This record gives sequence, structure tokens and C-alpha cells, in this order.
Amino acid sequence: MQYVASPTLVDVAFPRVESAGRAGVWVRDLALMAGFAAFVALAAQVQVRVPWTTVPITGQTYAVLVAGGALGAWRGAGALTLYAIAGSFLLPVFTPATTATSGAWDVHFILPWQGNERLIWELSNAGYIVGFILAAALVGYLAERRWDRGPWVHVGMLLGNLALYVPGLLWLGYLIGSGWAPPGGERTLSELIAGSGTLDKTLKGGLYPFIVGDLMKLLLAAMVLPGAWALAEKVRGRRFP
Repeated sequence: MQYVASPTLVDVAFPRVESAGRAGVWVRDLALMAGFAAFVALAAQVQVRVPWTTVPITGQTYAVLVAGGALGAWRGAGALTLYAIAGSFLLPVFTPATTATSGAWDVHFILPWQGNERLIWELSNAGYIVGFILAAALVGYLAERRWDRGPWVHVGMLLGNLALYVPGLLWLGYLIGSGWAPPGGERTLSELIAGSGTLDKTLKGGLYPFIVGDLMKLLLAAMVLPGAWALAEKVRGRRFP
């Protein structure tokens, strides 16, 4: 028996108008994906730079998990693909840039808008941007199986969070091992990040600083989606399948 995906949050909040035809449905879906891509771009402007890595702490993980859970698998992946493409064409949607670690903490909150003006392959956090697509697709896939509103929501968010680390750490490790230096900087990434070897530097620069913050963000996302479902069901006066 073929499995029928459950409606996602946006399908309830912005139901399809079947009389609009296939073109109308595509326009609606593209608008939703563009809207959530903009949401991720806004979250990218919430940034904390730590002294020991070029990879920043941002609000993007939260936005990515919410986007995947609200949109579903293919639209979630589509939204983050749009985000990656927009940044690749030098639109100011990526997190604010820095040439290298500054040796001090630095906090940026939305304004003034400071989008990155470098190509995606010139960023030490480029792998995480690719990972956003995987994370949104996975969380969206699970949301279509009701993991966005039941007791498994925390597990789904955790799996999505882990998915984005795979390409993120692989890319960072490659840059560290290859002797890559951030544009505008004189020291290589291996010199900027402390550690005893490529693997140790990769984990210290791309994983350990983000564990606590990502746990907080995924817990917040895991509360927001079920709460939004409860509100939608209250407004519509019925429980959705």
C-alpha cells in the first residue's frame, strides 16, 4: 500500500486553491520557498563570532529546522537551495563575513545588514550551507510523517541538526588539511584553529563550539512547530490528519 504524506504546516496555513491550476500551485510553492529562504537569510544576521574558529554561531540552524518542518521535504530542500543559490550570486544573504578569527568575541544582531560578499567556495562554513539543504529535506520528510507535531519531534530535529554537520565538517576538514587561508588573511585555517591534527582541529573549529547553542535552537524549533499546529487546529476548529 502506498504511503500518503500528511499535510505540512504551510498546507494548512496556506491551502492550495485547486481552481488556480497547476501553474497557481507552483507559484504558491515558489513563494513559500522564497519566503522561508528569506527567513533563513534574516536568521543569518543573528551571529556570534568566537575567538577560536572562522565558523560563526548563527540563528540559521533554528530557521532551517523550522523551514523543513513547515514546508515538507522537497519544498524545504528547495527553499534552502534558493538560499544557497542567492548567496552564490553574491546577494547579501549569507552570514556577515570576517577575514579570520579576531581573537575576541563579536556579536551582530540583524542591523546594520552585513551580508557576505564572497563566493560560496571561499567560505569556511560553505559545507554547512549545503548541509542546510539536507537538514531541511530530512526534517521535512519526517514532518510529512507527523514527526513535527508528536512525541518524535525532538528526535526529528536532532536528526536534521546532525545531517547538516556531515558536509559542514567534511568541507572544513578539507580546507584545514589543504592549507587553505581565508580571503584577506595571511594565516591558514590550520594555523587559526587550535588542535593536534586535522580531525582535532575540525571538531574544535566546526563542532564543539556549537553543541550547546544548537541544542537550544533545536529545542526551540521542536516547541514552535507543535505550538503552531495546535494554533492552526484551534483556528480551523478541527484536527488535521
